[in-house]
Amino acid sequence: MAKRTLTQGKIPEYTLGDFRHLHRDKNDTSTFGYNNLPAGHRIRGFELYSSEGLVAGVGPLKSNFYRMSITLSGGVDVILGVEEFRHRPGTISFTYPGQVFTKCNIQPGTFGYYALFEDTFMEELIAPDSFQDEFPFFNIEGQLFIQLDVAEITEVAGFVDRINEELQELRAGREKAVRLYFYLLLLTIKRSYLRQRLDCVQTDTRAAYLVPRFRKLVSRHYLQKRKVADYAAILGVTPNHLNRTVREVTGQTASATISSMLIHEAKALLRFTDHTIAEISHHMQFSDPASFNRFFREQTGQTPLAFRKNA
Repeated sequence: MAKRTLTQGKIPEYTLGDFRHLHRDKNDTSTFGYNNLPAGHRIRGFELYSSEGLVAGVGPLKSNFYRMSITLSGGVDVILGVEEFRHRPGTISFTYPGQVFTKCNIQPGTFGYYALFEDTFMEELIAPDSFQDEFPFFNIEGQLFIQLDVAEITEVAGFVDRINEELQELRAGREKAVRLYFYLLLLTIKRSYLRQRLDCVQTDTRAAYLVPRFRKLVSRHYLQKRKVADYAAILGVTPNHLNRTVREVTGQTASATISSMLIHEAKALLRFTDHTIAEISHHMQFSDPASFNRFFREQTGQTPLAFRKNA
């Protein structure tokens, strides 16, 4: 697989058109959703797959489109930024454009679906600049993981089946039908999101809500803000309170959380680009390559060059 080249110092963001080789087994012959779908059946800006044919691990990487993963059985680890979660039956996770994403440790017997779509796909129903307000679980300020009850996840799976039926058949109005079914799927999730009051956490400073908000801020600002005090000021708490709360909830310091996000970025750059260590060091705003090498080795136990060779 050819690696991508950094443009203007930024980590590459994959598009739908160049993403398939990163998440699908090239020898997979399954026919659910978009997989092996004839060219004439494809709908611009939207792809739907089952977990059959999914590679063993994806990422860390970024994309310029939205992603949604639905687990019906088994389990899989998903990392969004520095937030790590174990999918179990009924779990749904959401990724917005530009977010560092990793999927790994897929249990045997795991099954589910995932959808990939561009920000313009739903514009006939919702303006792209209003999409994240309409469905806040795709927003950096929202909760990116949700657990649905049996009735809710069954309803979601039903809409997935209807979308697949439309994709497979060239029937009149199929593109609009796919958008409408997808809207109803997202609406089902939103109703659960509101029922669980997951929209009422943005100003809460209790541990259960402070730590996820801190992690989201780190995922967004980690290149520019490296000090715990920077995040404490945004969150309206003292650095000591933030450090203590993060350690109590996660078992690691707030500084370690920031370092973890930097390592995710560094690994993605080393794995998916041809840039030199010096260029990556500059992009990540280290004072010199030696400092970057020292930081990477302290965090991972190996040098950046050794990681690249084995990636």
